[in-house]
Amino acid sequence: MTGRRRLGVIAAGATLLAAAPISSIFDSWAWLLRCILAVGLIAGAALLARTLRFPVWAVAVTEVLVLLLTLTWMYPSGHEILIPQPATFTHFAELVQQAGQDTRSYGVPVPDRDGLLFITTFGVGSVAIAVDLLTVVARRPALAGLPMLAIYSVPVAVYVDSVPVLPFIIGAVGFMWLLVSDNVDRVRRFGRRFTGDGRDVDVWEPSPLAAAGRRLGVVGVAAAVVLPLLVPTVSGGLLSQITQSGSGIGGAGAGNGAGGRISLFAGLSGQLQQSETTQLIKLKTTEKNPFYLRFGVADQLTNLGFGNRAPVGNSVNRGLPDPRGGTAGGDFQQYHAEVEVTDALRQSMMPIYSNTVQISDIGGGWSFDPNQQVIFSNRQTTKGKKYEFDYVRASYTPTELRTADPLGKDNPLRTQYTNTPRDAEVDALVAEKIKGKSTDYDKMRALYDYFSKDNGFTYSLSTQSAGNSSDIAAFLRTKVGYCQQYAAALAWLARVAGIPARVAFGFTRGTPDSGGWSITNRNAHAWTEVYFQGFGWVPFDATPAANVLGAARSDYAPDTDAPIPTASSSTSAAAPGTNPSAAANGPDEADRGGNNTAGSSAFDTTGGGTSSTTLWIFGIVALLIALLLIPALRRVLLRRHRHAATVPRTPKVLSASGGAGVDLDIEVTPEAARAREDAHAAWEELLDTMIDFRIPVDPTETPRVTAQRLIQDAVLLEQPASAAALLGTAEERARYARQPMQGGELTAALGTVRKGLARSANRRTRLMAVLLPPSVLLRWRLALAEASTRTVTVSGRLRDSLARFSPLRLLPGRR
Repeated sequence: MTGRRRLGVIAAGATLLAAAPISSIFDSWAWLLRCILAVGLIAGAALLARTLRFPVWAVAVTEVLVLLLTLTWMYPSGHEILIPQPATFTHFAELVQQAGQDTRSYGVPVPDRDGLLFITTFGVGSVAIAVDLLTVVARRPALAGLPMLAIYSVPVAVYVDSVPVLPFIIGAVGFMWLLVSDNVDRVRRFGRRFTGDGRDVDVWEPSPLAAAGRRLGVVGVAAAVVLPLLVPTVSGGLLSQITQSGSGIGGAGAGNGAGGRISLFAGLSGQLQQSETTQLIKLKTTEKNPFYLRFGVADQLTNLGFGNRAPVGNSVNRGLPDPRGGTAGGDFQQYHAEVEVTDALRQSMMPIYSNTVQISDIGGGWSFDPNQQVIFSNRQTTKGKKYEFDYVRASYTPTELRTADPLGKDNPLRTQYTNTPRDAEVDALVAEKIKGKSTDYDKMRALYDYFSKDNGFTYSLSTQSAGNSSDIAAFLRTKVGYCQQYAAALAWLARVAGIPARVAFGFTRGTPDSGGWSITNRNAHAWTEVYFQGFGWVPFDATPAANVLGAARSDYAPDTDAPIPTASSSTSAAAPGTNPSAAANGPDEADRGGNNTAGSSAFDTTGGGTSSTTLWIFGIVALLIALLLIPALRRVLLRRHRHAATVPRTPKVLSASGGAGVDLDIEVTPEAARAREDAHAAWEELLDTMIDFRIPVDPTETPRVTAQRLIQDAVLLEQPASAAALLGTAEERARYARQPMQGGELTAALGTVRKGLARSANRRTRLMAVLLPPSVLLRWRLALAEASTRTVTVSGRLRDSLARFSPLRLLPGRR
């Protein structure tokens, strides 16, 4: 295979490596299979065209046509007959439009939608053509990095806070591979290679200059990856995460994790012991006693516990739904709110009230999920946002909620929000509590009243998180927990009773401040939302109000630990049943120490706990350190193996008996053979030690001459010199004498020589001898050169075999 054809294949491989960052966007690997097929067909077409000596423009046209045919085959419109039809291009336009809608509707990672897969396949295929033409035709592989960089810019534009590091490393390796291959091809076309001292170097031998270039390239890529992580001024830098306390709240998309990539419950349990109080939101509202701001929900309950999924919806610029037209129950009142988010709150979910009907211009990139009733973005955060919105609040009375009819068993809401893991104790508890209750509200009220001090429930931060179903079941047995356990347990019990339920995350109303409300990380909270037919999602907060700063209670769900007098009708209509007397209880001392700091962790503060990004960083660093220690480990194991060979053993006696009445007793003592093996092992270890300490080794010298030169070059004195002479004598006797030297302490002599060499060497040489032993690296380089030689030999034979069936022989005038 000629240089141009080889470069074309390498350009295709480098393009696929550069596409590695796309793995962080999709939640499966279907895109990769399609891209491999598309790029492979493009590379194969280009290889065939160059083999047939097509002109440059014909090669480019061939690649484009193959890409078009591949897209037609992968994404057909149903009207094709082998080749694209006008309907095919109309279908492609629809796929592009669908991809644009999906980018606004789905969060990262996205599902395998046809529009998104089409855009990805088309983009990677186009980049493959551009890289091929820039590398093979224009011979400008450095410029080929620009289209590769375009691929990497996609996750940079999609991710809110940071992008994964590993895909960048893989893409950088592909780019370096392309540059090195082009350089090798240029050298081959020029002639033979030479080292700095003028020595001829074969094509497949390791070149000192090339090795230096590779080292510089590896160091450059490592610096490009590691340094940005260490710079304190970069948001999310490693030093920033280690040295800064948790004042900023970064929500790399709290609630934005499809498939459980980001868990709101995992975040809640991460910051419980944070001591600082950080202001997050300044709120002004025309509602006298506001309820809870909310930003996300967890509605998937499995054996792994409650999980949140990525919200899906349309742009907020299209307007928000008004619940007053589709809900039968409740007395609605409209209010206006102004929100100012501080720089400390950085999340992709916007805090709003339930039933928001209108919002001011918050810029592009924000969408509304009508099911979860959340405003989210895949590109922006709430940091420093100022916005206004109108919302409606419905007040309910117990009598009204009792009129809600149960949902049918086939109702999609009941099917989706009542699934639970099987637990006999929980099922028995629910059956006991709802026995004799005829309405959903009475059932829910019985379950809600169960979470009280009279039933043994107490508030405490010293508990495990309710991250999975076993944690929730444990809370129901121990009856000790915080808002996370209360909300998850009540939602589970409601689902067992056949009532749709989910867990909501947000903030309590905070503390009064200059005519408004000041909301801090102490106000982050979780509560339960229950669906009643005709009323929608109704909140229930089972956490003891005395332990929640800014808690709100209602007539239909009063404080179970501090029964309050019946509220007036005006108080009941002010909020979804919010009661000022409940808030007057205030937080207890436990809350001041960090109660709803648990809620603040739902957004992942930078100061407490170890974030997944930090774990990835430390994992990559540990992996790099382990890889760097492989040569040292290999050297230690080899030394131990040789030392074990020189340990004295008890001689074995082998006996044999002859036949035919003749007894022959033959005694064979293999001491001489074993002594030779011991001397050879010790000598090999001495030679490797000399290489490690930069002492030249000449295989043409006798052992005695090598030992004497070692003593002179390394300036060995007394014991080290005697030990080196002993090792030389042992090897000399083992090679040339009838009887080898026996009884010598070769292992001790090796240790003495090594100590002597270490004393005479500088610090850098000693460090390299331990961490990166040159003897091990030399063996690996020689093994790689031999493997390369064998590969070239095999590929040459295969090329000669294929040349007999070359299509050029079919052309006129070709032989």
